[in-house]
Amino acid sequence: MAPMTPAPLNRRLAGFGTTIFAEMSALAAATGSINLGQGFPDTDGPEEIREAAVRALREGRGNQYPPGPGVPELRTAIAEHQRQRYGLAYDPDTEVLVTAGATEAIAASLLALVEPGDEVIALEPYYDSYAACIAMAGGTRVPVTLRPDPAEARFVLDLDELRAAVTDRTRLILLNTPHNPTGTVLTRDELAAVAALAVERDLLVVTDEVYEHLVFDGAAHIPVATFPGMRERTITISSAGKTFSFTGWKVGWATGSRDLVSAVRTTKQYLTYVSSGPFQYAIAEALRLPDTYYDDLRADLRRKRDLLGDGLRAAGFEVYQPQGTYFITTDITPLGEKDAHAFCRTLPERCGVVAIPNSVFYDDPDTGRTQVRFAFCKKDDILTEAATRLRRLAP
Repeated sequence: MAPMTPAPLNRRLAGFGTTIFAEMSALAAATGSINLGQGFPDTDGPEEIREAAVRALREGRGNQYPPGPGVPELRTAIAEHQRQRYGLAYDPDTEVLVTAGATEAIAASLLALVEPGDEVIALEPYYDSYAACIAMAGGTRVPVTLRPDPAEARFVLDLDELRAAVTDRTRLILLNTPHNPTGTVLTRDELAAVAALAVERDLLVVTDEVYEHLVFDGAAHIPVATFPGMRERTITISSAGKTFSFTGWKVGWATGSRDLVSAVRTTKQYLTYVSSGPFQYAIAEALRLPDTYYDDLRADLRRKRDLLGDGLRAAGFEVYQPQGTYFITTDITPLGEKDAHAFCRTLPERCGVVAIPNSVFYDDPDTGRTQVRFAFCKKDDILTEAATRLRRLAP
């Protein structure tokens, strides 16, 4: 009997292979390079939060299946966080859902809310899971491109382009602010325009706010759900990984109206069902850390941003100063380079540093073909060494 031929990947996911993050992290490991590609810190978060997880393990809290929506302590802490910081009131029992990181929250939201053939507007360059999740839901991705504006010294949203992208088939706008990979923080005026458009055209909004606490230089994170008419049509997503430097715990959440969260919960229960039991209790404590924790986190990351940014400029890169996240987007044109993907593949051999080509985050790779992203959430000595190595590229 002839051997069975493995079933091919379904058509919706044709073209989606190994993620760029896995590819470049494997390259970093194989070459012994400094990994400034994948966005994870190289130090753990607060010791008292790690000990809270240990305590939960020892006390037997979360070692068996936790409740499907998340443990009550964490759902209450999330609701308190949204109310105290943004004035958003959510019922922890019906309007808060704990997920396996923000990635599952995004997937569950799109699978729950998007019908095959619906159009989903996404700001590009975008985190790669957005494209895959829209495809799995059977939706059609409609990109609206953030473009560098020299006058504002940041990537900006063209509101006319956004309005023009909405059609009768548009179901949902997928936002990300603070924005990965560009570091842009959408302004109040930009968000107000998005909100007005959503209300006018009766659109849902799913907003990825995992970098909500990582903003610099006077920028302010404003949830779009705070704008008139938006609470009932918005799923707000965040997570603990970036804020508390425990990315491996995979504790995320979604908040929104009862009807929207119920829809997302219905989908989520058939994905992981539950996850991160003991860690949920620890993150409930983390969300109640004093404001000084967040102030110190921002100050430390701002200093790291400037340390790496100065090194990149010295090496000859054009640097787009990020207002948020822990990524710096650069342009390699001043180095005489024209292809970000090829540049990143050879960078480990040339300099012993790994970065991510932004071209993979665009529908048309030519749009970002000279953009490269570096992560600065690393120890100072690692950033200093990386900057030293990158100076080998200086013209």
